[in-house]
Amino acid sequence: MTAAQNRYRLAQSERAPMKDAKSIGPANPDEKMEVTVLLRRGSKPGTYPNLAELGSLPPKERHHLSREEFAKQHGAGSDDLAKVRKFASDYGLRVKEESPARRSVVLSGTVGTFSRAFEVTLERYEHPTKGSYRGRSGTLTIPAELESAIEGVFGLDNRPQATPHFRIRPKATGQVRAQAQELSYAPTQVAQAYDFPPGDGSGQSIAILELGGGYKPADLNNFFSNLNLSTPRVTAIGVDGGSNAPTGDPSGPDGEVELDIEVAGSIAPKAHIAVYFAPNTDQGFLDALTTAIHDTALTPNVISISWAGPENTWTQQAMDAFDSAAEDAATMGVTIFVAAGDNGATDGNPKGELVVEFPTSCPHMTGCGGTKLVLSGTNIESEVVWNELKNQEGATGGGVSQVFPLPTWQQNANVPKSPNGKPGRGVPDVAGDADPATGYNIVVDGSPTVIGGTSAVAPLWAGLLALINQSLGKPVGFLNPLIYETNLAATFHDITVGNNDGYKAARGWDPCTGLGSPDGAKFLAALGGTPVSQQNRKGVAG
Repeated sequence: MTAAQNRYRLAQSERAPMKDAKSIGPANPDEKMEVTVLLRRGSKPGTYPNLAELGSLPPKERHHLSREEFAKQHGAGSDDLAKVRKFASDYGLRVKEESPARRSVVLSGTVGTFSRAFEVTLERYEHPTKGSYRGRSGTLTIPAELESAIEGVFGLDNRPQATPHFRIRPKATGQVRAQAQELSYAPTQVAQAYDFPPGDGSGQSIAILELGGGYKPADLNNFFSNLNLSTPRVTAIGVDGGSNAPTGDPSGPDGEVELDIEVAGSIAPKAHIAVYFAPNTDQGFLDALTTAIHDTALTPNVISISWAGPENTWTQQAMDAFDSAAEDAATMGVTIFVAAGDNGATDGNPKGELVVEFPTSCPHMTGCGGTKLVLSGTNIESEVVWNELKNQEGATGGGVSQVFPLPTWQQNANVPKSPNGKPGRGVPDVAGDADPATGYNIVVDGSPTVIGGTSAVAPLWAGLLALINQSLGKPVGFLNPLIYETNLAATFHDITVGNNDGYKAARGWDPCTGLGSPDGAKFLAALGGTPVSQQNRKGVAG
């Protein structure tokens, strides 16, 4: 048999150049690079946890695996790891890192060696707004002996994969903007309006994924001091060469990073905030996610993600890998919140086509949509779908996945057909204040700033879950099957007014704000918990 006959196409690995990108020539064959190879689970047949069964149980009855138990029972198998080592040796690649728990092997080499190893042509591309990147097109191939072992290969193509979903409120200009109703709140005011249960997040760890930018300790100290709170413990973790690297530009990714930390930290100030910084590529994003999920040192049970991109810009292997990682997270009691996007139901598509964001559409993650919240004192005066597209200030994303089928737990939610005419996963699941016109008072790069966007909603919900986990004394874990039950659906403020330029709000679930914004105290009670203030605090945090 020839080498070509001994190779197989890697399923779902097909990729096309970015729209509007132009090839400017072959990539330098001597350029050094690293690639993450994702392996299948090493589970014995029939031993992987039944997530449908786990998801149907109330939190206090759920048994979650420890990270150590998961790694031992379901991490990558030793035979598969050995096959990848041999493959690397055969093609002149070096194994830089192995993580059986994350099912990942990081290989290093040059463009030339990786091109031969995966039979791929790597080129340099220029994009008018995204800059230059190393890219590929077509499908990867792998040796026959690795066909069933490898589930994905990430890092050959390093195009920018996602965008942050925050919106800085512009200064009022013109009569329309000057007359518009504009309010701003501390995150704690929003939490109070949503009746978040008492607690401070003691004993909890919240993970935040960031694909650029950074935070300044002085900004955090200033922000929390203004709220009369101690600055939470914040730890930066670098992934794939990422780091806490503030740019000094509040309108850039620093706005995202400091928004996420300040919102989550003000809700749960005694929680440990772990910020995982990675490059903005599908490899960096996936590696940051799996690193957070399997972190045995910081052990986060809640993850907040405010970066995403349209479903049609991802490879199928990447989407499968993210959802598989989220399934693993569910077995270990980790809840993942993701922003739904800030450009309405079309996600800014110039043709007006309806598109949802990924990884928001992952069935094993909880999508977070946006509202416009008007308060009267500490009470909600009104709450409608966030849609300021007429003012060029965005609107909540939402819609129906064209990739993931309708989950069983959404079958009674009246999810419309996806744009391709098939039943699909409805997005978002939950919502919260996101309109820049009713935004959050944040400190970014030394300046007080008002920021909105669904980016604020993911850390808001992450903070709420930290309080709930504290009250329960154990993590809730996989949230989605629970919230669509009747008793939990009744704990939301149902948003019935507004649209996102594609879908209209309606009673119950809708593709604008999901089930609605939370009533935190009712939500905790429905999950079987009691507020921390009513407990003997000793031993509660877990």
